[in-house]
Amino acid sequence: MSIEAVINVDLDGPRINRHVYGHFAEHLGRCIYGGFYVGEDSDIPNEGGIRLDVVEALRALNIPNLRWPGGCFADEYHWQDGIGPKDQRPVMVNTHWGGVEENNHFGTHEFMALCELLGAEPYISGNVGSGTVREMSDWVEYLTRDGDSPMARLRKANGRDEPWRVRFWGLGNEAWGCGGNMTAEHYAQEARRYGTYCRDYGDNKLYKIAAGANATDYGWTETLMKQIGHLGCQHIRSTAYHALSLHYYTITGPTWDDKGSATVFDTDEYYTTMVSAARIEELLAGHAAVMDCYDPNKTAGLVLDEWGTWFDVEPGTNPGFLYQQNTLRDALVASVHFDVFHRYADRLVMANIAQTVNVLQAMILTDPDSKAMVLTPTYHVFQMNRGHQDATSLRVDFRDAPPTRPVGDATLTTVSVSASRKDGRLLVSLSNLDASSAADVAIDLRGGTVEAVEALILTSGALQDHNTPQSPSVVAPRPYDGVSLTGGKLRAHLPAHSFVTVSGSLST
Repeated sequence: MSIEAVINVDLDGPRINRHVYGHFAEHLGRCIYGGFYVGEDSDIPNEGGIRLDVVEALRALNIPNLRWPGGCFADEYHWQDGIGPKDQRPVMVNTHWGGVEENNHFGTHEFMALCELLGAEPYISGNVGSGTVREMSDWVEYLTRDGDSPMARLRKANGRDEPWRVRFWGLGNEAWGCGGNMTAEHYAQEARRYGTYCRDYGDNKLYKIAAGANATDYGWTETLMKQIGHLGCQHIRSTAYHALSLHYYTITGPTWDDKGSATVFDTDEYYTTMVSAARIEELLAGHAAVMDCYDPNKTAGLVLDEWGTWFDVEPGTNPGFLYQQNTLRDALVASVHFDVFHRYADRLVMANIAQTVNVLQAMILTDPDSKAMVLTPTYHVFQMNRGHQDATSLRVDFRDAPPTRPVGDATLTTVSVSASRKDGRLLVSLSNLDASSAADVAIDLRGGTVEAVEALILTSGALQDHNTPQSPSVVAPRPYDGVSLTGGKLRAHLPAHSFVTVSGSLST
């Protein structure tokens, strides 16, 4: 099958915010303890207890931000329990995730040290569900205020003289569910109240993110937008918050109680998963349309701060730890999401995959027995796509509709493409979602000259293939010669179930 498309490399689209390649680390299962944090006494190389091979792997992705401490955990987390001498920090029970005891050894200072090692911006999710306005206001002061004040003195007493820069603050999490079971109207007032008392100190200007909708709840988005804008108005009237979040997970099974296996699935289940993943375009379009009614100048941001696959946990693991393997199928879910993110770069300012280590669609899996670290297929999609961060998006126009296939009552588009340019380089990402058939894509590159193209491919013999400590590179990128450039036309042969990136020097 041959598909033809056009990219005008000299026609600028919106900038792809690097923060759409963001990550999420919750106190859940082995994400923090046994993932990021192994403790200072561990024989695994660490700095202050932070596992250094994990840091090195994430730095290779140019990780832009890290969201913490949740998730549902954020709305039962009281930050002052996680500061001061570790042997004096109170123990709590993590009631959301497995009912395990939390010793609070990984707290504010440890998280900020992790972000500094990663070179990533912190995104802190504050406690609205069981916390207080004063508690969150004090946390902002503790982290970001210079000079003399009660919280600044407390921070200095705990060993940090200079304040940190922390721009991104979440005003709670999933307020419609685990974050308080609130109505949209009630939460909108709470968000205004909390946002009012989260202050800017010095040159640290907060970017406050309201806890937004679950999947298709467009009414929730409209209620929040009414608080900061007016229908058809050209100006945002309030800065109690600057963005709205959205959560959407890709599942295969018919219910949340039966989501299917991460590694044992047939072709029909694969296609069902891909239809679920592709639905992110409908959701971003719908929420963006609601936001446009109240904010036509697009001054408020949309933040997809939880996304990814959610399958049944691996057999024999704690059901509350949400540990799942990661296959080529997960990688293609990620590649399709990023193509959509690039198309909605005018409104989508951040996205955070759930989660970074050992939980759900993780970048990295760590083995508690061998102590090995494994890079997942999803990690490699982030790696191959990192050139899109802060790049200028380029529109991809197909001459005819790209190929599709019926999946139950839905229709799945099986070829996905996005492109950008940055620093004299063109990057084109191409996914073939067809499980058994190859596709050939021919792209006219207009408005500039592209030279010296190089390609990488991510694929494997089976959709179920995944990486393990014993076989860590079953699904890994490799150089690819199935791409050519002749007379301004880029031709790419896409094997079944594959992800390909093509880069080249660009002059316009």
